[in-house]
Amino acid sequence: MSEVKLPALGESVTEGTVTRWLKKVGDSVAIDEPLVEVSTDKVDTEIPSPVAGILQQILVGEDETAAVGSVLAIVGDAVGGSAPAVATPPVVEAAPVVEAAPVVVAPVVVDPPVAQPVVVAPPVVTPPATEPIATPTNLPVFTPQVSTPAPAVSPNVSASGSDANYVTPLVRKLANESGVNLSAVAGTGVGGRIRREDVMAAASSTTKSVAPVQVTESALRGTVEPMSRLRKVLAERAVASMVSTAQLTTVVEVDVTAIAHLRAAKQAEFTAKTGVKLNFMPFFFLAAAEALKAHPKINSSVDGESIVYHPSENISFAVDTERGLLTPVIRDAASLSIANIASQIADLAARTRENKLKPDELSGGTFTLTNTGSRGALFDTPVVFLPQSAILGTGVVAKRPVVVTDEYGQDSIAIRSMVYLALSYDHRIIDGADASRFLVDVKTRLEQANFLPNFGI
Repeated sequence: MSEVKLPALGESVTEGTVTRWLKKVGDSVAIDEPLVEVSTDKVDTEIPSPVAGILQQILVGEDETAAVGSVLAIVGDAVGGSAPAVATPPVVEAAPVVEAAPVVVAPVVVDPPVAQPVVVAPPVVTPPATEPIATPTNLPVFTPQVSTPAPAVSPNVSASGSDANYVTPLVRKLANESGVNLSAVAGTGVGGRIRREDVMAAASSTTKSVAPVQVTESALRGTVEPMSRLRKVLAERAVASMVSTAQLTTVVEVDVTAIAHLRAAKQAEFTAKTGVKLNFMPFFFLAAAEALKAHPKINSSVDGESIVYHPSENISFAVDTERGLLTPVIRDAASLSIANIASQIADLAARTRENKLKPDELSGGTFTLTNTGSRGALFDTPVVFLPQSAILGTGVVAKRPVVVTDEYGQDSIAIRSMVYLALSYDHRIIDGADASRFLVDVKTRLEQANFLPNFGI
């Protein structure tokens, strides 16, 4: 027997809530196979089985909360496939009927046909304590004993079957939003489970044959679902931030045409050396991090009646996932190269969406950057989440006609790549002038586009 315990899921995580058992009692489990989904206030994750065997007992039910180190379930060794069946039948409810144990010899002689299949547990035959009762009407008593061995070999089969049929809520939601029929998708996960990648592949092949203007109706219309633990936490923190702080937003417009040319010139070399694409985000990251060093108020926190100026620029960035908005952290961003920042963004974003992020990678941020433009928005007024005091939103980079002035002071209209940067901040400690100075420094750095010494390739 082996205990499956709730592991430590981060320094500040003390408990977790079981959201879904991926196996049921009696199912076979492979080593490191996902056994249960657990949600904390920082991350949702799957707990794997430490050993291979049969799930014997579930100690913490769904929607129940357990402390770190608590035993969630018991997994026993699988001995030959029939072990689980023998463990279940000991429904020795027949034993209590053994009131007349001394008479047990008589029934064996009276009804040999029944004694033959029940040879595994002769005492069960004791119900015919008096020969007159040993009639065919008593045979149903033995039916559970004779029929239960059949499932003995089924746990292995049913386990894979349940895996194949089971779809996580996240994958089901993605399928609904993508218009994918799950019954037509072949799962490539453990035991044939349908994974996120399977749904995305099916959606990709489906969209090729769907008219561009066709809208798929979501299955969520007209339904009601409970908030996930993560959504509850986000809701509570958003309300607390809006109630506890005085939030204001300042916006500037930036010409990133020079960066667009730089990207085009360095894209092939950058991708070959780093393995990731070069987009605008690393430039925004580095420009913001450098500006934070000169404007510590934007990188500060309120502690009672004191202002804490952080010694490093630990920048959180927003990642849109099926579970909700999560913000992994890139630490000491001002000291990193463009290549290092791009690689960390790609790695953290991928692991966040795959639910493989460590809880500590979601904590410690002193400032946040959110790419509002990733879905085409010009800009928004992002919400500052305590204990941070500011968040920078980057809009979509779009080509527009703008007035440009040459070195001789002559104005003309040209097509330029433009972006809006929106800084939301806590007006209790950051004034509009502070925000404007910070944004102008970021704007200047981006428009000069002198990033070649910072590429790191």
